[in-house]
Amino acid sequence: MHIMDIAENSINAGADRISIRIEENRQDDRLRIIITDNGKGMPDDFLQRATDPFVTTGKTRRVGLGLSLLKEAVLRCNGSFRIASAPGEGVTVEADFEYHHIDRAPMGDISGSITALIFGNPGIDFSYRHIMDGKEFGFDTRDFRSPEISLQDPETINHLTFLIRDGIENLSSKGIATFDHGDNNGKTHHR
Repeated sequence: MHIMDIAENSINAGADRISIRIEENRQDDRLRIIITDNGKGMPDDFLQRATDPFVTTGKTRRVGLGLSLLKEAVLRCNGSFRIASAPGEGVTVEADFEYHHIDRAPMGDISGSITALIFGNPGIDFSYRHIMDGKEFGFDTRDFRSPEISLQDPETINHLTFLIRDGIENLSSKGIATFDHGDNNGKTHHR
């Protein structure tokens, strides 16, 4: 839910390109989540207060809990939290957790979360990378946008959901997996 919340912040800030990167390094006992956007960014004075739950740029609520809840979860798990931004240059949010910490929440349904973001925001390009112990799976919506493929088509979203789920499951044994729409008719390749 943290990933979806931060991505929604990016969308509300005018981003049309969002990168979501998850790095699981079990040997070093670290989980790192990095979300980067090309939205309007934050001025320095707002950046200093961005994790305050009573600060928000939204018009529908008076509190902004997304960043503050993520920061609290990270600190509770012996981690670190960082936001980098400048006006007109987008935002990067980095959350680093102790992987095996007893208080770290499970990752949840990453495939459902990513595809919900894609389906609900067809005009936005998403890049998703998941790295586990040095092996990588990923795709970019720009790689398969075409007149023949609609990100609003339930069949496409279903395919993406299974693609992500299978990609994550195969990380421990298959190496690098990428979605390549180009010459390979949308086949997933594992290297």
